[in-house]
Amino acid sequence: MGFWTALRFLTILPVPFRRETDDVALGKSLTYFPLVGLMLGVILLGLHYGLSVFLPASVVTALVITALVVLTGAHHLDGFMDTCDGITAGKSREERLAIMSDSKVGAFGIAGAVLLILLKYISLSAAPVFASLLLMPTLSRWAMVSAIFTFPYARATGMGSVFKQGANWQRLILSTVVTLLIAIVLLKWWAPALLASLWLIIFIVARYFRSRLGGLVGDVYGAINEISEVLVLLLVIIIGRLS
Repeated sequence: MGFWTALRFLTILPVPFRRETDDVALGKSLTYFPLVGLMLGVILLGLHYGLSVFLPASVVTALVITALVVLTGAHHLDGFMDTCDGITAGKSREERLAIMSDSKVGAFGIAGAVLLILLKYISLSAAPVFASLLLMPTLSRWAMVSAIFTFPYARATGMGSVFKQGANWQRLILSTVVTLLIAIVLLKWWAPALLASLWLIIFIVARYFRSRLGGLVGDVYGAINEISEVLVLLLVIIIGRLS
């Protein structure tokens, strides 16, 4: 149930049940976030190789990024845009949280999304395709689990609070082990360096969000996922140049 719940929450892919997901299942699903990310990576990789037969590389890269947004229901991208609006436009903690709860998207959110997608496109064009498409969604979902566990939740209620309640040491360790094993298969001994670098940068970013909001919220979890995807691509490029 934990895996299917994670798949249902993180993607628009069909799951073999229709019943409502309870809080316990949502908490358990954290363990499987990296596996869902890996599944997304496999789909993107297949799409990349399939489209490459007919289309130029630049078009394929754009379609792969579009597919990732569609497959995730744009939930993480929406959270990133809301976070950009709230962090930059609000003058107080309460005002920032209120702006993030508003369904309207402001100029900062739109500008942030455009720059994010542009950076993701350029980075993916320069990165090794096989490792990048598998590691990008896998490590970014692990980064969300790490942030959920490490930092307090800023609101008293909300979907994110359910995940925060379910984030314990066991689920963090299991998700980390799974992520590390996947990275080792793809990058060998560079894998620990990749995870450590990503964790350090995301820790700094999440601390900044906490300083502005008093904690993290669901939108910030989505923003961390989007930022992590770009960071993974950049780090894979750096590793490729060093190895």
